[in-house]
Amino acid sequence: MKQVHVAMMTLLAGASMLTACSGKSAKQEVVTERVENVRVATLATTTIGQELEYATNLQAVEEVNLVPVSPGRIDRILVEVGSRVQKGQVLVHMDQTSLLQAKINLTNLENDFKRYEALKETGAISQQTYDQLQAQLSVQRTSIAYLESNTQIKAPFSGVVAAKNYENGEMYSGAMPILTVMQLNQLKAYINMPESYYPLVKKGMKVTLTSDTYEGKTFQASIYNVAPTVNSSTRTFEVELRVPNAGETLKPGMFARAKISLGQTSAVVVPYQSVLKTQGANERYVFVEKDGKAKRYTVTLGQRFDDQVEIRCDSITEGDRLVTAGQARLVDGVKLNVVE
Repeated sequence: MKQVHVAMMTLLAGASMLTACSGKSAKQEVVTERVENVRVATLATTTIGQELEYATNLQAVEEVNLVPVSPGRIDRILVEVGSRVQKGQVLVHMDQTSLLQAKINLTNLENDFKRYEALKETGAISQQTYDQLQAQLSVQRTSIAYLESNTQIKAPFSGVVAAKNYENGEMYSGAMPILTVMQLNQLKAYINMPESYYPLVKKGMKVTLTSDTYEGKTFQASIYNVAPTVNSSTRTFEVELRVPNAGETLKPGMFARAKISLGQTSAVVVPYQSVLKTQGANERYVFVEKDGKAKRYTVTLGQRFDDQVEIRCDSITEGDRLVTAGQARLVDGVKLNVVE
């Protein structure tokens, strides 16, 4: 009887374990699939005028910092900040002590050389001695030419003195330029445009500038140069503008807005709030409902129209259903419940 009782206990324990395992397995199979409630809008193309506006700062086309070839004492500065200068005009006289001494040395060498020529003809000196003095004479003449260029600093082009950092009698040490000269009758500016516009932007195209300094007034500019490459990080390319400024109304450093018209085009325009931005990056993306699930697409932004924005993406077409509400909670592939 004892053996039968033990056997029954063993069978009951085994049955309990089987029941427990079976119950655990059934519990694991009950999984609730994630579903997100969203609103969508059907995408359609529309015709828009491509009026692009970019913020920029004006710069001088020509700007040069004037310095002597080597450190030395400044004798006289002949201009002040705001002075208009002409190309080739002498602006600064450096100390001429070294130049005067070099000229004295040259005179002495020339006199010695004349005597050596007479001695050489009589054979009193060797050819080697004669050649050495001739070489010294050549070096001294080169030195004087160098010092002469260093004692007078001239304007490389016509313009305006924009900065003066020294006074008469001070030592030029190389820390700062003595003068800065700018050309103001023409200015330049740089803007960075999305790479999608690259085929449309051409050298010579007209640009309209406005400045907060001159409210209600417009200035004409043109595209002077288009960069031959695209920045792989920002997906933009640089465009250089040139701004005629005969009256010198505009000044280097002024803030301006550049407007470029690229004609009309068909575009997809969506609510601005439907576009998301990757944290810590410049990537923009949207979600589209595809077969009841969320599909993420990276997009490029175009023009902004109040609360609407143009988007560009080769994978998104007219008729797709864009998620316009609830997109912040989505991940690629999550199931969607479209709420009307």
